[in-house]
Amino acid sequence: MKTQSQTPVKDSAIVLSGGLDSTTLLYEECERIAVAITFCYGSNHNARELACARRHCQALDIEHVVIDLGFIKEFFNSSLTSGADAIPDGNYNDENMHSTVVPFRNGIMLAAACGLAESRGLKRVLIANHGGDHAIYPDCRPAFVEAMNAAMQAGTYAQVELCAPYTNISKSQIVARGAALGIDYADTYSCYRGGDLHCGRCATCRERHEAFEQAGVADPTTYECIPQTSGNQ
Repeated sequence: MKTQSQTPVKDSAIVLSGGLDSTTLLYEECERIAVAITFCYGSNHNARELACARRHCQALDIEHVVIDLGFIKEFFNSSLTSGADAIPDGNYNDENMHSTVVPFRNGIMLAAACGLAESRGLKRVLIANHGGDHAIYPDCRPAFVEAMNAAMQAGTYAQVELCAPYTNISKSQIVARGAALGIDYADTYSCYRGGDLHCGRCATCRERHEAFEQAGVADPTTYECIPQTSGNQ
């Protein structure tokens, strides 16, 4: 039995999409997470991710807050908010994947999460960006994380800290960690097109499937077509 001094303090909020990465972080840090925050900004896959996020929070008995950022879809330019047909096929290293960038998305989400955390008396905000995001998404890179952490600490009385433990690891390493925890990855969603099934053609589907291959973990995802990766081409 844990004594009071051994019981983890619920001092953290997490930005939870319902995708593979943030769901893994939710389980890894569940003993310290007081609230999970899902942002709805009009992306093609928001609704399917949200449903997954809600179920995992219920399973872990973690409060789940949903915040509407609908202005992003209205005013920002991104194929991620422009319908399934706007999402290009291809890998993340292809030039056309730049169309999926949502300008300063993580900055906006983290600012809101930071304010909520300080309002709740929490000390940390967790985000699950990873090393594979760096090439395409500026607001996932180490320099951004460092700068945002400094801004959050400088801008809050409680000096709320940004924790991004996956910043310099790969998605396959995340899968391996989650598999060791027994996470049901079938109940996570990644596809940028947002269909009933993962399309298997967009970059997120390819990256997802390759992460399972590289981790040596069976991929439980149902795809419309098997993603082309370096391991099956």
